[in-house]
Amino acid sequence: MAIKIDKDKCDACGSCVEVCPVEAIAINDKATVNEDKCIDCGTCVDECPNGAIEL
Repeated sequence: MAIKIDKDKCDACGSCVEVCPVEAIAINDKATVNEDKCIDCGTCVDECPNGAIEL
């Protein structure tokens, strides 16, 4: 699996960064996922207030 971020929905709020247990998400202009670090736990999916993240 892989986390996908809808750049049109992401407002770079940082909620996903705060809850990621492996620090795999960073905010540049929008949220980006380091796929090498991501463990596909889905915590960020549940946390995103805009529904911009999906597995």
